[in-house]
Amino acid sequence: MKAGTARISAREKIGYGLGDAASQVVFSSVMLFMAYFYTDIFGISAAAMGTLFLAVRVIDAITDPIMGAIADRTSTRRGKFRPYVIWLSIPFALSAVIAFTTPQFGYTGKLIYAYGTYSLLMVIYTAINIPYCALGGVLTADPQERVSLNSYRFFLGTGGGVLVAATTMKLAEWLGQGDQQKGFQLAIAVLGAGAIILFAITYFSTRERVEQVATTKTNLREDLRLLFANDQWRIVALMNFVLLIALVIRSSSAIYYMKWYAGRADLTSTFLTVGMAAAMFGTLFATSLCKRFTKVNSYILTQSIVVMLSIGLFFLPNDKIVLIVIGFAGVHFFNQMAIPILWAMMADTVDYGEWQSGRRITGLVFSGVLFALKLGMAVGGALLGWLLAHYGYAAEAISQSPRTIHGIVLLFTLIPVFGHLGLIVLVSRYNLEADRCRMIREELDKRREMGQVPFFTSSILPLGTRMR
Repeated sequence: MKAGTARISAREKIGYGLGDAASQVVFSSVMLFMAYFYTDIFGISAAAMGTLFLAVRVIDAITDPIMGAIADRTSTRRGKFRPYVIWLSIPFALSAVIAFTTPQFGYTGKLIYAYGTYSLLMVIYTAINIPYCALGGVLTADPQERVSLNSYRFFLGTGGGVLVAATTMKLAEWLGQGDQQKGFQLAIAVLGAGAIILFAITYFSTRERVEQVATTKTNLREDLRLLFANDQWRIVALMNFVLLIALVIRSSSAIYYMKWYAGRADLTSTFLTVGMAAAMFGTLFATSLCKRFTKVNSYILTQSIVVMLSIGLFFLPNDKIVLIVIGFAGVHFFNQMAIPILWAMMADTVDYGEWQSGRRITGLVFSGVLFALKLGMAVGGALLGWLLAHYGYAAEAISQSPRTIHGIVLLFTLIPVFGHLGLIVLVSRYNLEADRCRMIREELDKRREMGQVPFFTSSILPLGTRMR
């Protein structure tokens, strides 16, 4: 069966999606709890926390492209990308536990420890997640199947996020027996053990199908040049950057919002769980949406609804808890509906890049996007910390000033809106819709059959011509 027409069984889609559920042990923990952990449990200032999140991205700028290049050059009888999922699952879990461990050091010692362990966590996350994400691009090349695959992935991945949101604080309270520092460490250890099992299922249930037309020897510098020459990849990478800024600011400020604005710290776990559950079910509608509309129009529609709901949340008084929960769930539902579409776009840019240049750099494409994603997480986390400090947030305070509470409300509602508006502008420039993707895939399949590796030949893409 040609890679472009390959269909994937539900069993394999589930197996692949469980790998994203495993990844959520780190992703959701960082997104939902790490800012709060650092300021209120670990014991560093909000400003220092914000700077930490941003500074560590310097390491990612080096490790991400290197890991992508390594994955592209890996060749084993088990595949290019699958082996990493099993090789690195245990280091992945251990690095998460270490990052959520509070040492009995002074303030400076804690800060050094936080920089070291958070850096390690991000390096291991890079090493396992770049091959995992790239794996999704080689299971099938069919555009609609890619949307379906990513719908399964993000449904199950968000299910993992629901589990993290629902259990982390309760596990920390139960296992810590009043000691929050010990509790968070043990809670992440339990979740990490589950992640190891889920990664193993992914490894044993998936199969790589899409291969490069022909192998060409290039160095990392040349691969990076080809990557940045891919105009559609640049759009998708920038979308991930902007999206994660908005997501991190809203998700990380949710705990502060419930505690200080709504005055219902007791409902924090429920609040986060409802939001993640809504997101999980939102992913189920991505495939149906793309069957009715183009990927671009589907994405614009979801982001427009998120903008309207976010503005509505800003005007809700703090005693309207039910409406606040509904609004928060709606934001997550529609935003997550767009995520499988975005990741299908990423896989399409791999084919587009190979069609342009004759060189398939799946690992580097996904490593570049993952770097953009993590840079967005860092900038979002940094902005959160700096803005909390700007508005006068004090972790040890019994109460916060009206100015601080107003700042928290802005972080939770209106500030993320600018990111979603930016996404609408960016996705309008994306032009790899289904018909063009099929044409590209058919051409690549022909090359594979003939063993050809055209490089900007006149019959494919004249030099200097952009596909529109």
